[in-house]
Amino acid sequence: MATILIAEDEKEMQEILVDYMKRNGHTCITADDGLDAALALKNNAVDLAVLDIMMPHLDGFSVCKLAREMGNLPILFLTAKSDEEDKLRGYEYGADDYVTKPFSLKLLLAKVNALLRRTGNISQDGLRAGGIVLSPLAHRVTVDGNEVELTHKEFELLHLFMQNKNQVFSREQLLNRIWGYEYEGNTRTVDTHIKTLRQKMKDEGYHIVTLIRSGYKFEV
Repeated sequence: MATILIAEDEKEMQEILVDYMKRNGHTCITADDGLDAALALKNNAVDLAVLDIMMPHLDGFSVCKLAREMGNLPILFLTAKSDEEDKLRGYEYGADDYVTKPFSLKLLLAKVNALLRRTGNISQDGLRAGGIVLSPLAHRVTVDGNEVELTHKEFELLHLFMQNKNQVFSREQLLNRIWGYEYEGNTRTVDTHIKTLRQKMKDEGYHIVTLIRSGYKFEV
């Protein structure tokens, strides 16, 4: 149960991948080219990215590099090439695994689920940290077994934090990732939402750590 970015410019292939992932319990966000993929990563909380290498505007390598600058989500490349140099280049940019076209959907799903398990933060119930469980598919959060009502922005903040544990985010980064680049508010909006989110997390709110002059991180 995870949110997966499918970046594939072949529309028929994209639809097949999305349908198969959804039938196996995952939520999907799609991108038709590299620029769409980069924007999707900036504006959404994603648990894993499946990137085609040969895409218009930005190739998969460039998107992978950008993703690595933003966080540590698992990245799996789809490629029509089996050339060793391409694979080595992908690993240098931070890719976790490859699937070479044509491929079995069952194999792809197995690799996706293996990567999610390897991150250590995805379980059948969703993302876990201490007494907090966040289920992306159900859009549900529980603390010590009790459901917590969060606004959409609070949920997105917590989702981003929990999929990037121990990573520092500046207020500007959080504002851009959660509210979007066109948002006209200021960083005090972030502080207000973090304060409310901590209160709703009760005893588990200590995971959200304020770093003076740096921003916030979700510490475990």
